[in-house]
Amino acid sequence: MKLLAFLSLLPLVLLEAGTASLPKERKRRDQTLGEDDSYAVLGDYVLGLDNYDEVIDLSDYEGLMDYGDQLPKVKVATLAAPTEITSPQSTGTPRTLSSKPTMTRPTTLGLLDSPSSHGLPTCLVCVCLGSSVYCDEADLESIPPLPKTTAYLYARFNRIRQIRARDFEGLTKLKRIDLSSNSISSIDDDALRLLHVLRELILPENQLTALPVLPPAIEVLDVRLNRLQSSGIQPGAFRALEKLQSLYLADNLLDSIPGPLPASLRSLHLQNNMIETMQSDAFCDTEEHKHSRRRLEDIRLDGNPINLGLFPSAYFCLPRLPTGRCC
Repeated sequence: MKLLAFLSLLPLVLLEAGTASLPKERKRRDQTLGEDDSYAVLGDYVLGLDNYDEVIDLSDYEGLMDYGDQLPKVKVATLAAPTEITSPQSTGTPRTLSSKPTMTRPTTLGLLDSPSSHGLPTCLVCVCLGSSVYCDEADLESIPPLPKTTAYLYARFNRIRQIRARDFEGLTKLKRIDLSSNSISSIDDDALRLLHVLRELILPENQLTALPVLPPAIEVLDVRLNRLQSSGIQPGAFRALEKLQSLYLADNLLDSIPGPLPASLRSLHLQNNMIETMQSDAFCDTEEHKHSRRRLEDIRLDGNPINLGLFPSAYFCLPRLPTGRCC
């Protein structure tokens, strides 16, 4: 009887003995695993690539990684949701970072609404390079406000009809004005008078019938292809221009040679006008036969109805005869 009771209890004793020795065996087995092994032991499972997700809950990031105070806590909801970052050192409101960053596109609206560096909007319509302003083909109907430093103005191929007295007011550095191919029909007398350093005035292909008072320092005056009449040039208009070298009056409605001409003149173009006659002193002083005009070498009178052979006394002071019909 005792033998039977012992035999019935023997399996239970052996089971307890095996269970008690399990931690020691597991400890020995854990010690045999190095850091470079491709698997690990967790509980009663041998952790491998096939059952990795059965042992560890990958969604519980906080349980798996506990960095303490080394890094700020990150709370992740979904990949598309905004992420709230709270810094341990920050005491203000947490920042919210959008998962779709937005970029602000630069705009030129502020530049267009604000004045230029000169305090004027002209350099937004025209091209300003140093002391030069280029307003060609800008659809202008009048002279725009110009920077005070402007020395060279190019406003060709526009629709400018008039030059007013205030258009160049205060522009004391202007040296060249080119208004070719506009519709200018009048220029106020005070528009150019105070431009003391103006050297070149270029006005071809306009509708001028008269010339304004010209500044004394001018060297080149180009008024070709206008409607200029002899009555539109004031007597003695060129006498005071002691630096005038080139005077281009071709393709107008002149019926006489304007004069007197300054001694500095080198070129005089009067072709394609309505000149039929000239004064004997148009180029030379008939009373002073020793007077000569060696600088005036280029005189064009071709395309006029005048016969140059009828006025020989007008050329004796010239180094060359004018170009035109001689008989």
